[in-house]
Order: sequence, then C-alpha cells, then structure tokens
Amino acid sequence: DKEIRAVFLRLFAQLLQGYRWCLHIIRIHPEPVIRFHKAAFLGQRGLTEDDFLTKVLEGMAFAGFVTERGAPYRSIDLFDELVAYEVKRMRAEEGNKQKILRHIKELAEKLYKNENPYPAVTMHKVQKPTEGCHLRLHQKPFPRLDEGTVQWIIDQATAKLQTAPPAVKAEKKCMVPSGPPIGERPRS
Repeated sequence: DKEIRAVFLRLFAQLLQGYRWCLHIIRIHPEPVIRFHKAAFLGQRGLTEDDFLTKVLEGMAFAGFVTERGAPYRSIDLFDELVAYEVKRMRAEEGNKQKILRHIKELAEKLYKNENPYPAVTMHKVQKPTEGCHLRLHQKPFPRLDEGTVQWIIDQATAKLQTAPPAVKAEKKCMVPSGPPIGERPRS
C-alpha cells in the first residue's frame, strides 16, 4: 500500500515540479485568491501540446490542489520536500531501476512513519461479552470502590501525562520552498 502511494507521490512530484513558480496571489479581493498560470507552466517546460498534462491542470482536482497547497505560509509535508529538494536526485535516478526502487522504498517508509509515529503503542482489542453473561450464577458482584485509591490512581495518571511527549506533533508553519525554477524540460 505505502509503496504504491510512494510511486504516485514521486510521479506527481515529477509532473508538478516547479508549479510554485507559476502561482500568483491576487490581493484585490477581501480574501487573497491564488491563481495558477497554466500557460507559463506548460511553456517553460515545453509541454504546450501535451494533452494529458493540460487536462490534469484544467481539472477540478488540480484547482483544489492549488487552493489547498498554494498558500506561501503553511506546514510543509513530504510532497513539498520532494518538489523542492529532490528534483536533482530524481533526475539522476532516471534509467536506473535499482535507485528508483530504493527511493520508492524510502518514501514508503516515510509514509508509514508519518501514519504510525509511535510504533510501541499497541491497541488491545477487548472482546465483547457473550449474550446472557450477566445471568451466570458464578459472577461475583462488582467490588465497592475506595475513593482514596481512585484519587491516587488519577493523580498517578495525571503525573505521567505531564511528563509524556505530546501525542500529536504540533504543526510547524513556515514559508513553503518553491524548489528549482522550471527552466528546463524534464526528461521522459
């Protein structure tokens, strides 16, 4: 699953490399609007006649992509890093299947770690009681709870939570890197 996603992540990073150079923020509206300059993107890459990429750029999914990811100041993710910093590596790997597969495995590992940040934490499944289990004769009544013991357990758990690392990483927002300029046509 992760390797297939890594292949698509790499593919779209290569297809859209340099897209940030063609984003324009229009500030005459109450809310800034981000527009993508499709002709500049296709022209700089020498792909004005490419039907596939033209249709991708005209689609609703790409419009949503620009709206969601076009802001210059937001948290950076794996796709941003690929588009900005891994362009030379991906070009150098072209034609070498072993290097491409190694890169895909690295990306898949990063995707896995992103979705499973704390691998030591396991979830235990509690089985559902069988039907009519409350009618059994051998079942002991639930013991009375001691208020002092309950408060002690709560205090211990609170102390642990204060020293434990945060469960979710805080989003760190910064300027999104544009990556290298489009300038040259990507090799096929």
